[in-house]
Amino acid sequence: MRRRKSKVSTISVIVITFNEERHIDACLKSVQWADEIIVVDSQSTDKTIPVALKYTNKVFVKEWEGYSENKNYALNQVSSEWVLWVDADERVTPELALEIKHLIARNPEENGFECARKAFFLGKWIRHCGWYPGYVLRLFRHNRARFSNHKVHEGLLLGGNQGRLKNDLLHYTDDSLEHYLWKFNRYTSFAAEELAERGKKPGFLNILFRPLHTWLKMYIFKLGFLDGMQGFMLCLLSAGYVAMKYAKLWEISKVNNIIHDDGGSHK
Repeated sequence: MRRRKSKVSTISVIVITFNEERHIDACLKSVQWADEIIVVDSQSTDKTIPVALKYTNKVFVKEWEGYSENKNYALNQVSSEWVLWVDADERVTPELALEIKHLIARNPEENGFECARKAFFLGKWIRHCGWYPGYVLRLFRHNRARFSNHKVHEGLLLGGNQGRLKNDLLHYTDDSLEHYLWKFNRYTSFAAEELAERGKKPGFLNILFRPLHTWLKMYIFKLGFLDGMQGFMLCLLSAGYVAMKYAKLWEISKVNNIIHDDGGSHK
């Protein structure tokens, strides 16, 4: 009597990119072990696409429609049972790769797995400030998850139970203040738009006290002072992020009130 062959689980890695020339090579090199790599690029003007093509022929150039939209587009290109989502500034360690391969080989009951993210800010691993372990859901069954429609910090909507991986994912975020401030302006605009869509009001107290609360929570209660100058700067900039988010919400509400007052006409 012939034995039936057990199904071999496969895994695809998805990455979305825009002008990630300095990160994409190391990122894709860290996931070469996957059965499939899918890159969705938002019309980069640097060498992101040529570098990505060294690792996969599944590089899709797509107009930017938002984080969730572009990641769901990447999901639609997947042919594997399992998906690992990584950002261009992240790296999968050999230990994490081995753990993932062993995990999916035994066909676990869970449909998704989260892992700790070891984040580096201005060259230093931030162990405090509420950043570590900072668990994120990144490994999941293809047919059991979709990305939420949040403009910023989109997450996965998973059907079924989830587990937790033992090894860390490395995150090399913001290696310069210039890069941080570029993201700062972009992300605070998205966050303000999302608040406006949810009907939130800016309010003077939000602009004044929410940043202070953020700083106190990260620097004092989450022990950010133990992360040295990088920790201090991260907490300060994070408070500024919250202030700017609500300031931009105020600006949006002011513009909307002007449009409402003049009946929506622009002469």
